[in-house]
Amino acid sequence: MKKTPPTGMAAFITIWIGQIVSVLASTMSQFGLTLWMYQKTESATAMGLMQVCFITPFLIMSPFAGVMVDRYSRKLMMMISDLVAVIATGGIFFLITIGKLEFWHLYVAAALNGIGNTFQWPAYSAAISTMIPKAQLGRANGLMSLIEAGPGVIAPLFAGALLPIIGLKGLLGIDVATFFLAIGALAVVRIPRPQQTEEGKQSQGNMLKEAAYGFKYIFARPSLLGLQTIFFIGNLFAGIAFTVVPAMILAKTNQNSLIFGTVQTAGAIGVIVGGITMSAWGGFKKRVHGVLLGWTYCGLIGTAILGLNYGLPLWITAMVLGSLSMPLINSSNQAIWQSKVAPDLQGRVFSARRLIAWFANPISPIIGGTLADFVLEPAMRSATPLASAFGWLVGTGPGTGMGLLQIFCGVAITMVGVAGYFITSVRNVDEILPDYEPVVADQPDAVLKPI
Repeated sequence: MKKTPPTGMAAFITIWIGQIVSVLASTMSQFGLTLWMYQKTESATAMGLMQVCFITPFLIMSPFAGVMVDRYSRKLMMMISDLVAVIATGGIFFLITIGKLEFWHLYVAAALNGIGNTFQWPAYSAAISTMIPKAQLGRANGLMSLIEAGPGVIAPLFAGALLPIIGLKGLLGIDVATFFLAIGALAVVRIPRPQQTEEGKQSQGNMLKEAAYGFKYIFARPSLLGLQTIFFIGNLFAGIAFTVVPAMILAKTNQNSLIFGTVQTAGAIGVIVGGITMSAWGGFKKRVHGVLLGWTYCGLIGTAILGLNYGLPLWITAMVLGSLSMPLINSSNQAIWQSKVAPDLQGRVFSARRLIAWFANPISPIIGGTLADFVLEPAMRSATPLASAFGWLVGTGPGTGMGLLQIFCGVAITMVGVAGYFITSVRNVDEILPDYEPVVADQPDAVLKPI
């Protein structure tokens, strides 16, 4: 008797397990590569450029990726994304094996990973809408947040323990192997294609028309545009701040990888606790509260406090408490969009919304790295007016300029969350836009339509 492929929540959990194992291995290899890069360059700017290389291809390709997600099988799009990641990581593995790895190679790998992620996120987000009932979206997105943070709890510890034994090459080899596990999990499940809506039919056309439709959809709805503006500004300041967190900690601890790993693990623990809470709770009934209160709390607790001059105990406290809000923010926002947008439009709309929210990401690492390396760090290491004014708060010496940058950005992020309550279209998004009532179908992916 032919075995029926998993569907619904069983399919979601199967994919989720494959992804979380793969992300664990990727986080371990990324930890090793971060240490390798800092040892080679000792530059926050050089490390920030890796983020630029990751984000830029995403921004360029995102609208077209959304079209392909809506046209084609979303399972296929996720599998292609994983294959691109295999090529990027496999290339770094090969170069380090032959002893030819240079720091600029990591920029190329980051760009390839950015291309793969362009398809992965909108395909996965849109697929969830066809697999999971609307009432369970908050919980499912809470589980999704664990993929981003869960591996971070043990990955730095595993990486720190394994690096002396198997080296960076060994970590990269494990990473490559687990990508195939994730692809295998996708291969055995069934992900339904969404039913086509009348609006979906009207939006059809050539590639450029359909790519532009996602933006047209958002700009025609002030509530959705307002939400994305909140994320754009919040991401700008968060990106500036967190670009320099690794360099700040390493500079203040004389490149102590154990302390760096401990702080990363603390942040991941906070996200895991928040993700588990969201999975059990599902979030506020009025989901916009999760977005706005989350940003306010994240800026004050998770960012500003991180820059104060109290060392490891405060870093751990700030990372744990601040990271609790991330699943609340992202799961609440994701549930709003998945509830309001018809599933057959979500590929294009979700790609457009992420591009808007992330548009600042290529420049925020450059701003953060430049301010750290050329302005704030030199100013806080000598008798300048800036050091006199803020030295009591962040101290003086290596890393304190970056600590001051954390405080400035944290205050700005808090103001972003508070400002959302003064914008009616954002504050009342749950009531202004009607929910789309999805039909959770139990059918295999349809045959691919031609472009």
